Amino acid sequence: MLYYLNQEDGEIEIGELADEVAAWENDTDVDDLTSQQRKRVYVSLYQTHVPKMEDAGIIEYDSDRGVVALADQADDISAYLSREEDGRPWQRYYLGLAAVSALFYLAVEFGVGALAALGEFTAGLLIIVAFAAMAIVHLIDTQRGGGEISTELIDNRQR
Repeated sequence: MLYYLNQEDGEIEIGELADEVAAWENDTDVDDLTSQQRKRVYVSLYQTHVPKMEDAGIIEYDSDRGVVALADQADDISAYLSREEDGRPWQRYYLGLAAVSALFYLAVEFGVGALAALGEFTAGLLIIVAFAAMAIVHLIDTQRGGGEISTELIDNRQR
């Protein structure tokens, strides 16, 4: 629900929101949903999720018009709602570093070129340092992009 609202600008009818969530939950297109699938998600959103998110100050719900929108408070969680395309694909960076590290270690092990002078211990240490550096950059990037969840959200979540 929050992800879809984060992707849309402005208000969304609760029925449209329920359709999108139902399609994701059932791994199908909105046009292929059954009335049972639509109803189950609609009722869940209407009776449970929308009121809780409204109480937490994350969304605004106008029951007269049947529309939902993200509240200003939702900015605190927007970093957690982005897709990989919106941010850095860190899992791919780590996978790439693992592949390069494996090749580097094999080159040291088999004495390829100038790497023959390095020992296994030094190679392992360099790999550990590379992963530590990547983790530090990842942490800094996450903190700059995401920030902390506000204490108001944490307090509301613990009710």
